[in-house]
Amino acid sequence: MKKPEKPLMAEEGFELHLLPRPTADIIITVPEDTLASLRNVAESRNMAVEALIKLYVGQGLRNDLARKFGERVIEKTAQVLSRHLSSEEEISAILQEIRVESAA
Repeated sequence: MKKPEKPLMAEEGFELHLLPRPTADIIITVPEDTLASLRNVAESRNMAVEALIKLYVGQGLRNDLARKFGERVIEKTAQVLSRHLSSEEEISAILQEIRVESAA
């Protein structure tokens, strides 16, 4: 595990404290052309390839977790609606409207 970092000072003058989290090392194998592309993008962003990969993993993970949470909300909404409405067609129409509105 890495040592805790010193607080970062933001331009506005407040301190940003990063909480250390346990880490684990992994080894991944990627095609050479993919690694070359990662190096190119990392260089253009003035960051290390490892940091770029962590960024991509974090973004993908947050997207997947948000999608999973949204699916759970729809499931729970369907359960609540089924307790209060007897028409499956009406429940389906409401859920479809929620999906359309939330995608916009």
